[in-house]
Amino acid sequence: MTDYTRIIKDGLWDNNIIFVQSLALCPLLAVTGSASNGLGMGLATTSVLVASGAMVSIFREIITPQVRIPVFVLIIAVLVTLVDMSMNAWTHDLHKVLGLFIPLIVTNCAILGRAESFASRNKVAPAAFDGLMMGLGFTLALVILGAAREMLGSGTLFANAHLLLGGWASFLELELIPDYKGFLLIILPPGGFLVLGFILAGKRLIDRALAERKAKSAAVPASAPSNA
Repeated sequence: MTDYTRIIKDGLWDNNIIFVQSLALCPLLAVTGSASNGLGMGLATTSVLVASGAMVSIFREIITPQVRIPVFVLIIAVLVTLVDMSMNAWTHDLHKVLGLFIPLIVTNCAILGRAESFASRNKVAPAAFDGLMMGLGFTLALVILGAAREMLGSGTLFANAHLLLGGWASFLELELIPDYKGFLLIILPPGGFLVLGFILAGKRLIDRALAERKAKSAAVPASAPSNA
């Protein structure tokens, strides 16, 4: 029986593509100059993860082991092409900003990794759900990093979201620090490495605190006196 709770925890936290697996760092650092860019890239990747997981699961019985990797790559490439064309048609401004990194979703090791390790071994619904959770975890990482870099570098949050994501996203736009001169280093790739390092350190501290709390909770019943 599929443990959907485990899939959620793995995708969002325990096995997060960025925070734990340290995959897809190239687009992570390149496009997260703002939270809007990170959100757009994350949603595009999520759609590919969900669709590729479902398709690989559908065809898993007829794909022979000898050619499975080329077939998985072909499926992912077709889906990325469709996403690229769709973004060019309906979110053209975001497509121009993300540029080459949309086609490069094909090279994202996390997508091929989930196809190989999960989708090819599970039914369609769990495979698609796993892709969704992994994609949302990836999107969360991009938005957190993009938001941190944008706030420190520009004093704004989701700037120009209505241009990149459509009119519905205008409510996200915030000017946190009026007349802020900006901190260019944070917007540039070196700043991305610095902010990512602090975020990873914060996650490690949270994981350690949760582990200690769990250990203490387990130790209390064990040390309780017997009623005998």
